[in-house]
Amino acid sequence: MFMKYIKDFIILSREQLDERNVLLRLRPTDGQMPECKPGQFVQVQAPAAKDTLLRLPISINNVVDGQLWLMVQAIGEGTKAICGLSEGDSLNLVLPLGKGFSISEATGRVLLVGGGVGIAPLLYAGRALKEKGLTPTFLLGARTASGILERELFEQVGKVLITTEDGSLGERGFVTQHSALQSERFDKIMVCGPKPMMMAVARYARQTNTDCEVSLENMMACGLGACLCCVEKTVKGNICVCTEGPVFNINQLTWQI
Repeated sequence: MFMKYIKDFIILSREQLDERNVLLRLRPTDGQMPECKPGQFVQVQAPAAKDTLLRLPISINNVVDGQLWLMVQAIGEGTKAICGLSEGDSLNLVLPLGKGFSISEATGRVLLVGGGVGIAPLLYAGRALKEKGLTPTFLLGARTASGILERELFEQVGKVLITTEDGSLGERGFVTQHSALQSERFDKIMVCGPKPMMMAVARYARQTNTDCEVSLENMMACGLGACLCCVEKTVKGNICVCTEGPVFNINQLTWQI
């Protein structure tokens, strides 16, 4: 069980990745970075935004050199307010939250599949696999080339495969249509992205008898299992994604795949 902290962080840098996504590199003001695992998330207190009362869940993109990286997509008042911050501004976070990917159990060839902003937690997961001595393969998908974020960082960690719906980068189509899935076999798959994409990858994993974990993106308000708005139906009944997930083995879910 991980200790949970409420901490103030200072923004060391802000990088505009594309028209909607911003990368924030933060450091705790007390200099003490809590231990975080790949696949876990934080709850961020948004700056003054009239329509945002609750904290916002954001995946941990990376933890390196005492820094916490967050990839934030400006889609609502709260996230737009966060993306509007600058170097030197501060954010209050609750962390680390949830259960992450089973990095310690991974062996052999591991495929990490991400769609859109769902690629965010895969960078940290890939780094952890590399530190374990494995060479991960990333399969990243987006509508256009501009949606493939942090490509150079992923290439520093492992092999990168790409699909875009318009064919502007990599192979044309969806991630499940990439030729590598027909010609190669993997021992484990880790996935994060839109639910239809994750279900399609889960279907592929079931068909090929490949161990597969997915990171769910259910609506989360508290991050502590109190509000019950993120409940997911599983083979063991309804459970809170924020405490029992967000990462689940597909065998735990009741998806019709």
